[in-house]
Amino acid sequence: MTQLTPLRDIPVPARFKRGDVMVVFGELFSRGYANGIVEQAEKAGMTIVRSTVGRRDADGRLRPLTDEELAPWPKPYINVPLEAGFDMDPAGDGTTPTDQLKNVKMGDWETAKLDWERVEESRRAGVERFRRNTAEYMRQLDALVPKGANVLFVHTMAGGVPRAKIFMPAMNKVFKGTGERHVPSERLQASDMGRFADWNFDEVTAHTFRHLIELSAPIRERVERDGGKAHYVAYGYHGTEILVRGEYRWQTYTPYFQGRAKMKLEKHAEEAWAGGVRAQVFNCPEILTNSSSIFLGVEVSLYPLLGALRREGGERASRVLEECRALLKDEVTIDGILAYTDEYITSELMRRYMKFDLWPQHNGKEQMEYMLESSARLIGWHKDEKQLITYLLSEEVFKACGEVMFREAWNPRAPVWWLGHDVLARALSQGIAQTTAPATAQTTRRS
Repeated sequence: MTQLTPLRDIPVPARFKRGDVMVVFGELFSRGYANGIVEQAEKAGMTIVRSTVGRRDADGRLRPLTDEELAPWPKPYINVPLEAGFDMDPAGDGTTPTDQLKNVKMGDWETAKLDWERVEESRRAGVERFRRNTAEYMRQLDALVPKGANVLFVHTMAGGVPRAKIFMPAMNKVFKGTGERHVPSERLQASDMGRFADWNFDEVTAHTFRHLIELSAPIRERVERDGGKAHYVAYGYHGTEILVRGEYRWQTYTPYFQGRAKMKLEKHAEEAWAGGVRAQVFNCPEILTNSSSIFLGVEVSLYPLLGALRREGGERASRVLEECRALLKDEVTIDGILAYTDEYITSELMRRYMKFDLWPQHNGKEQMEYMLESSARLIGWHKDEKQLITYLLSEEVFKACGEVMFREAWNPRAPVWWLGHDVLARALSQGIAQTTAPATAQTTRRS
């Protein structure tokens, strides 16, 4: 089992400078983790090389962005499709794994069977395509990295839910279903659909990091020969330490569907590190992103950040707390929210689903109902259910993650870190992550 180390201290400031290069390997969400570290690179004057996963035409063909789609993005921008996964890649007979599931009805998803020989053919085709496109990407990138520059590669690939229509209604039952509509995540994981999703998660979330490290080796070696640094960071998740009843303790969102892929991502960092490559995975706290709407309840563990900010104090923390308080109904207090989340996190029911040595665990009906009920109650304490303090706190988290990661990436000390609410609240209270996140263009599926 991976031994995770919480990063407790704020690293010393990075010395990245104008002329150095940040490579964003994947596209940016408008409300995603990577915006924080991109902001830090902009402040340092680095050249930021942006990327695309490409787009699929109606016939399923993967293509680069058009001139119109490229127009909103700052340059330089390498327009080579970096979509990972294999759900849309044809096997030898011309059919994709998604095609195999296109006629599956809701009542049949658990018994639907896949032809695994054809799935494996598609997987190999997807990996070959991704590596071929990444090699071309690196060829173009090489010309953008000047002699004497430092390079920071930021891996933003995550997700990989197959694009067969049957997945979303099945996942809704797993992640939102209550009463008779609830389906345990173990049943989804055990099905052919679940196995297929696991394979795709591995390719998108985990193995793309290994491909990035391997295929960028010529650039890394050239940079290091010239006396520069070439380092890698990636975004993981393995639960989070949050402030509960006055102490920091580990907790997690259950079920975390792609947790096994995140653990493989950690292993890729550890293996690269053992081989002398400074690659790091930062396991970040839960936030609300454009891709997390299906996971209602993931945001409950964001609320305790209020207590961490209060404990750290400072002008920045006070301002965030006041902004959050203004979004709550008049009769609701920060103390009331913290008391409620303390009770939720420490309840006997939730503790059964937050066991580190069993992570990622499957869910249960009572646990999901309690989580969804708690999420709904907390949302109901806001003046406007479209203006949640968890949105505001999410932005604070990705800003603080960006600053801490940017600093640590300059002089890396370990391949895998936890970023808990303690170090992030400290970063925010000390005012090292105060600027507004940069605007981004449209969002994409695997960023």
